[in-house]
Amino acid sequence: MGMPVSIHVRCADPRSPDVEKAVAAAYHELARLEEVFSTWRPESHVSRLVRGDIPLSHCDPLVGEVAELCAQATEATAGTFTAHLPDATGQRVFNPTGLVKGWAVDRAGRILAGLPGAAWCINAGGDLLVGRHRYVRPEGEDGAPWRIGIEDPTDRSRIARVVPILEGAVATSGTAARGAHLFDPRSGTWVDRLASVTVAGPELMWADIWATALFVGGADAVRAFDRSLEARPDYSWWGQGFD
Repeated sequence: MGMPVSIHVRCADPRSPDVEKAVAAAYHELARLEEVFSTWRPESHVSRLVRGDIPLSHCDPLVGEVAELCAQATEATAGTFTAHLPDATGQRVFNPTGLVKGWAVDRAGRILAGLPGAAWCINAGGDLLVGRHRYVRPEGEDGAPWRIGIEDPTDRSRIARVVPILEGAVATSGTAARGAHLFDPRSGTWVDRLASVTVAGPELMWADIWATALFVGGADAVRAFDRSLEARPDYSWWGQGFD
């Protein structure tokens, strides 16, 4: 979907057949989902749906699942997250990529979670999901936390914060790397301030949703996030570059 994805594995033998098989299966799942959801590929189910070539009922069932998740995300974030973004003509069309990336990586992570004796990290365009097999002890080289560096959006040569994490996700939304690519559905504009928001929590899907919502949504999104903690208490966030 126009971004690099890397998988890193720590274990006694990272080149073992079991590791190679699990990593290949994780990449295969990401590639399969790209064929369904990519807005870059004209033959994907989402592209055909947006063009009106096929109805939702003729799409892969996962498209309907994602559409429902997008609706839940819009409601949870008080409308500061949306899956309907302007196309090249300015018309708002179904574009679930802001949710699909994290959702797809979470699915790939479930494949790696069954890898015996291993800890792992998936990096999807700078958003990360890390995990470990339930029998990997949280000590020693293989069980040590992954140290995730958060870039300073006002000086990309500087690390603003380091987040140590054993299991879970870290997602950052901002404009330093890609410019004004985050859409505020309430004002109908692309947000261009030089700042970023990082969210940490158990799932990359929700971490990424909230990072986007909090970046574009301001006080409305913060209040929605605070309300959401009752259902998802293990999420936290902080901003970089805000006054």
